[in-house]
Amino acid sequence: MTTPTSPTIPAAVAAVPTGLFIDGAWGPAASGATTDVVNPATGQVIAAIADGGAADARRAIEVAARAQESWGRTPPRERSEILRRAYDLVMARQDDLATIMTTEMGKPLAEAKGEVAYAAEFLRWFSEEAVRIGGDATTSGDGRTRIIVTKEPVGPCVLVTPWNFPLAMGTRKIGPAIAAGCTMVFKPAHLTPLSSFALVEILAEAGLPAGVLNVVCTSDAGSVVEPWMDSGLARKVSFTGSTAVGVRLLEQAARHVMRSSMELGGNAPFLVFDDADLDTAVEGAMVAKMRNMGEACTAANRLFVQRGVAEEFSRRLAERMSALVVGDGMAEGTQVGPLVEEKARTKVTDLVTDALDRGARVLCGGEVPAGPGYFYPPTVLADVSPDADLMGEEIFGPVAPVIPFDTEEEALRLANDTPWGLVGYVFTQDVDRGFRLSDRLEVGMLGLNTGLVSNPAAPFGGVKESGLGREGGRVGIEEFLETKYLATPRG
Repeated sequence: MTTPTSPTIPAAVAAVPTGLFIDGAWGPAASGATTDVVNPATGQVIAAIADGGAADARRAIEVAARAQESWGRTPPRERSEILRRAYDLVMARQDDLATIMTTEMGKPLAEAKGEVAYAAEFLRWFSEEAVRIGGDATTSGDGRTRIIVTKEPVGPCVLVTPWNFPLAMGTRKIGPAIAAGCTMVFKPAHLTPLSSFALVEILAEAGLPAGVLNVVCTSDAGSVVEPWMDSGLARKVSFTGSTAVGVRLLEQAARHVMRSSMELGGNAPFLVFDDADLDTAVEGAMVAKMRNMGEACTAANRLFVQRGVAEEFSRRLAERMSALVVGDGMAEGTQVGPLVEEKARTKVTDLVTDALDRGARVLCGGEVPAGPGYFYPPTVLADVSPDADLMGEEIFGPVAPVIPFDTEEEALRLANDTPWGLVGYVFTQDVDRGFRLSDRLEVGMLGLNTGLVSNPAAPFGGVKESGLGREGGRVGIEEFLETKYLATPRG
C-alpha cells in the first residue's frame, strides 16, 4: 500500500478561505470557535475553519430573506450567465479543485477530477434551464375565464450537503436554486468543507450578488440548521444525507409547511442473472461498488448473483478488487483512497466481522492495514447470510457481499426487502426480463447493464425511505419553484 511521503499542505488547499460567508463577506464565527479539517490519508490537520453557531445561523437566514425580493426579480438571462461563468471557472480550475477534494476527502485524484467535471455540469445544465422556466395559458371550460399559470421562486432555501461528494452535491442544489431565483443558506459537511468554500468563491467571482448565498459550516449541525428551520423565513429545505436525519428535518419542516427535497439512504441491490455478459457485469460491479471507495448512496450494497454464475462472478470480481492499488489519493497510481474518518472504518470493520461470524467467506481483503490513515482494502465476501447486518445497513465502504439466488422471483423479493429504494442494478441479456424488473423493482433509478446512473441530465432520487423529490434533469428546477394561477374574465 502506498503511504504519504510528505505532510506538506498543497498550495490550492492553503489558499481556500476558512471563515463563514455571509452577505458577500468571509468572517469568523460569532463565538470565535474553529474546528479542524483532517486529511484522512494522513491524519494531518490541513485547516482550521470557523465553527458556526446559532447566532451565525440567524444572521445568515435574515440576510437571505432580505435579499430574496430583489434576487427573485433578476432577469433569467442574468442568472443564467452567472451560472455559465461559474461553470467556466470551475473547469478552468479543475486541477486545484481536485487537489482540494482529494486532500480533505481522500478519493484518488483522477476520481476527484471526474467529480469536478460532474459538478460543473450541474452549473451548465441549470444555466440553460434558467431561461426556460415556463408557464401556461388556457381558457376555462365554460369559456368565461382566462387562466394564466406562472412560476415563481419558492423563496429562501436551506441547503445541507454531505461529505462524500463535496463539490457535486453543492452544485446540484445551488445550481437550480440560482436558476430559479432563490436565495440560500448553505451548510456543507464539516468533514469536507473546503471544496464548498472554493465553490462559493467561484460563484462570487462569477457575479453572484451579496446575500444570495450564505454559508455557515459547523461541527454541531443542529445548532445551525434548527434555527434556519424554525425561523419562519426559510421556505424550502434540500437535504442529502442519512434517512434518520432526513426524518428529523421533515418533522421540523412541518412546523412551517416548508417545501422539502430529501435524498436519503440507499441499500442498492445489484442483480446478475445467468444469461448476463459476465465481463460487463463485473465491470459494472466495479463501478457501482468502488466509485468513491464505496462511500456513495448509489453504491451496490447487496450483490445478488444467480447460482449458476455466482462462483465465476465472485472469482472474477475478487481478482479485479484485489488488484486495485490502495493509498493516498494524491499519490500517482492510487485507485482506492482512505475512508473519510476512523468512525467510518470502524463501521465497515464491524459489518465484515458480523458477516464472517455468520458464515461468510473472504475472497479478498477483509483486514485493516497497519499505518496512518483510515484505509480499508477492497473486499469481496462470498456465502453471505441473509441475516448479516450488512444486508440491512449501508456499508459505505469498499466491501462487496455476494449472495446467490435461484429464480427471478427470489431475486426480486430479496432486492425489495429493504425500507430504502434509491437505485438498483440489473445485468441480463434478456430484454423482456430487464423491463419486467424495471417495472417491479422498488427504486427511483435503475441501471440496466450499467453500473453508473448519476447524470446531471437525469432526475436523481429515490422512493420509500430513500427520499422525496428529484435533483437534476428537467424536473430539478421545479423543486425550487412555486406555481401561481391568475384568473381574469375573458372578454
